[in-house]
Amino acid sequence: GITGAFHYGLQVSIINSPAEYIQSFIRETWLQRYGSSPSAEMITLMWSIIVSIYSIGGLLGSSSAGYLSVRFGRKKALLLANIPALLGAALMGLSRLCGSFEMIIAGRLFSGVCGGLAQNVHIMYAGECAPRNLRGLIAITASTSIAAGKFVGFALGLREVLGVEALWPILLAANVLPVLVQLLTVPFFPDSPRYLLIDKKDKEGCI
Repeated sequence: GITGAFHYGLQVSIINSPAEYIQSFIRETWLQRYGSSPSAEMITLMWSIIVSIYSIGGLLGSSSAGYLSVRFGRKKALLLANIPALLGAALMGLSRLCGSFEMIIAGRLFSGVCGGLAQNVHIMYAGECAPRNLRGLIAITASTSIAAGKFVGFALGLREVLGVEALWPILLAANVLPVLVQLLTVPFFPDSPRYLLIDKKDKEGCI
């Protein structure tokens, strides 16, 4: 769940670094397809969609968090959140190779779904699993992870790291790293006691 919040912070900040390169990519792709350069208004529109579509995905992910966390449990819901994140990373990472800025839009949408879903499920899961005396401390891990993700996103976006024209697809796909961490660690964690008792009626498992 912490990696889900980290992923959210990473995606929020990372898109700002390669803005000029992505806009240039949109211009070049449009020119190759249609034989004419797009207007400045069209490039601004495409860029605005790329930036804002993440919030639409976040809304979809947040809306499904309640259902998925009850239907599959908190732990499995966190694992399911990795599917749109992996799709998003793949689409954005391969967008220049495929010559499609629409793949960036779709990738940002899928990443938003992951961010919205993982954020909400993380708070539920962590709060329900934490001992009473640590519940407050555990609850703020979401905020600290978002802040850490933003910091890492800005750091990766520096020109000395990945913020150059040749590497911007890798920068956009960097959210695959916290996703892999979550995939490797979450299966070893227990399920939420509240979910086991109330939703699954498994008193022994809850205890």
